[in-house]
Amino acid sequence: MKKVSFAHMGYSYLGFQQLVEDMGFEAIVPPHPSRATLDRGVTYAPEYACIPFKMVLGTYLEVLERGAQMIITSGGVGPCRAGLYGMMHEKILRNLGYDFEIFIFDPPLTGIWTFFLKLRRVLKTAGVSWLAFVDIVRRAWAKLKLLDELEQTATVIRPYEINKGETTRLFHQCLKLVEQARSIKEITAAREECISLLKNIPQDRTRRPLKIGIVGEIYVLLEPFMNLDIEKTLGEMGVITHRSIYLTQYTTTDVLSHGAQDVRQLAHPYLNQFVGGHGQNSVGETILYARNGFDGVIQVAPFTCIPEIVAKSILPRVSRDFRIPVLSLTIDEQTGRAGVETRLEAFVDLLRQRREQREAKRDAALLFGY
Repeated sequence: MKKVSFAHMGYSYLGFQQLVEDMGFEAIVPPHPSRATLDRGVTYAPEYACIPFKMVLGTYLEVLERGAQMIITSGGVGPCRAGLYGMMHEKILRNLGYDFEIFIFDPPLTGIWTFFLKLRRVLKTAGVSWLAFVDIVRRAWAKLKLLDELEQTATVIRPYEINKGETTRLFHQCLKLVEQARSIKEITAAREECISLLKNIPQDRTRRPLKIGIVGEIYVLLEPFMNLDIEKTLGEMGVITHRSIYLTQYTTTDVLSHGAQDVRQLAHPYLNQFVGGHGQNSVGETILYARNGFDGVIQVAPFTCIPEIVAKSILPRVSRDFRIPVLSLTIDEQTGRAGVETRLEAFVDLLRQRREQREAKRDAALLFGY
């Protein structure tokens, strides 16, 4: 039985693990990213490669040492260098003496025939028919959708929790339930149990949490270790967060189609062309959050990420035009949790003061009739 692995990106590994195992492979589940993982990637990566490149490289080193024989990963298109990462990872790992097979899947719309030829090779290796594969994907997709839903539910509930940390504890309990669910019926049952667990957490609904949108590069948004648990940290500060990217949403809008056109149209007056990655999306989503009444936006970007550098240079103008505060956090291997938490605390304090000032002006207008 061939041993297959993949990159670790948030909680999606549970869906990918099921996909690989249902195809008849042995899944080498990548360990949760750690400082040791990053240090290994930094050792062999080019100095100015972004932190997702270094972390994924470190992850591949770990899974290859655990016996992985095949790696399945995604590619990319456009100015963003991520489209070359799979090729560069392979070259570095082979130079280090590792013997393995790698399949790099670019988005289907960039070359549908090439995509299906690669997929056919994988299915042939697995001995799985196209019909069986469709059913396998259906179950894995259901699990990935549930994982996204549970993350969103937790971020809405956490600011109201009475016992600090209870939402996070029950969320991880739910991850174990989702991991054990294999069929559509079991996944549906896990969903009902998990949603019930989360919604029954004791809450103080008299609180008035702030709402902050989070934009930026996909890997640092989806992987909690990379963004230093920004959603958990903000939630425990009394903030409802919403990410601009969830994996299943990204797959349907950016991988299987030509992107969220409404978001790109919003960005057009400020950034009228595709700059790769999620640069244009970061601008458009910030405008969308402003229109939807969010109190602020945080951009999370890897150091040296060109698309996010472009977006960062534009966001101050968007912030002024739409009167929404924007905080940009740049993440690299030197970034410390304490420093990030201090900046988040200051940003949240700023947003609270701003809301109080707005409400005071409104109350004065109502009282004095101006």
